[in-house]
Amino acid sequence: VQLQASGGGLVQAGGSLRLSCSASGRTFSRDIMGWFRQAPGKERESVASIGWSDFSSIYYRDSVKGRFSISRDNAKNKVYLQMNSLRPEDTAVYYCAARSGSDWAKGYWGKGTLVTVSS
Repeated sequence: VQLQASGGGLVQAGGSLRLSCSASGRTFSRDIMGWFRQAPGKERESVASIGWSDFSSIYYRDSVKGRFSISRDNAKNKVYLQMNSLRPEDTAVYYCAARSGSDWAKGYWGKGTLVTVSS
């Protein structure tokens, strides 16, 4: 089972990036999928998550509401994070994760992709 995040890069403040996460090894259509991030010197924090369908259990942390949008394509085993109006404080390594239970720590995690937002 593997999750692979991609799409990070360097962008100016106000710009946009779209992160993708490809899952392989089994179907994740019934899992909750999420994006997390970890900035230098800070703890990992949740960014957004989405239930098994686009219309169920979507969560965003307050600081990204209205700017980020999470979506998923179960047929392709992919989850996306569209990030608009990026700010320097969004700079972090972004990770995708999947869980079938209640604990993210017991789910599947991918290697991160670095997002750097310059001011």
